Amino acid sequence: MTLITDLFNQNQELLWFTTIAADLGFAIMLFRLFGRQGLYASIVISLLLANLQGPKLTEIFGLQTSMAVILYSSIYFATDLLSERYGKAEATRAVMIGFTVSIIILVMTSMSLFYLPASAPATAELAQSMHEATATLFDFTPRFVLGSLLAYLISQRFDVWIFHALKQKTKGKHLWLRNNVSTMCSQALDTLIYGLVVWWGVVDLAAAMQLAFSKYLFKLFIAALDTPFVYLARNWNVADRDWVEGQAVAKPVLL
Repeated sequence: MTLITDLFNQNQELLWFTTIAADLGFAIMLFRLFGRQGLYASIVISLLLANLQGPKLTEIFGLQTSMAVILYSSIYFATDLLSERYGKAEATRAVMIGFTVSIIILVMTSMSLFYLPASAPATAELAQSMHEATATLFDFTPRFVLGSLLAYLISQRFDVWIFHALKQKTKGKHLWLRNNVSTMCSQALDTLIYGLVVWWGVVDLAAAMQLAFSKYLFKLFIAALDTPFVYLARNWNVADRDWVEGQAVAKPVLL
């Protein structure tokens, strides 16, 4: 374990590639095992992780970025794959599930901050320490909440719309084109909204756009990386499953 820790501490770029591969790999695994329900689960998991780890800032290739940028990669993969295999309505449903989950996460984590730490002498120090750590993670400002929700909802709905607009224009050909263009355009919209709502006012406009641009560079690269994963999963003979009296009943996927 020490060897792995030392390896990643000295090679943060390698850790970045490994994290993206793991994130997309788990999304594919969920799809392979559970069909479209697995893609719903992938979106929810990524949103949970992004909310928990998103504020963690790091530097990759000398540029500052956050864990949320990395952990959002599987969300765009999942919505594009849902769009490709199951249609616009199914992808839009997944986006709205993700939006609803985001609101629930924000409400419930905010409520947890109202609980006071235990005062019993044996646990008071530990309880206070955990309370402060929780507050650091979950004490979201209204600006952050509004920016995150707006950026997610608008950019994801736009991603689904432009994906299908391009699919119609190309008569179902050139998956690589609609996958990359839809993700890159929607990521640009996401980054712009987040930069304007969250950072502008905290820093000046030029600084806000500089922060947004550095994150967008990472998003562009991740968008290109997920294309082979979409091609890999597009033609799999995956069966969705309904549970009837405790047993899984496979339903064939109509392509």
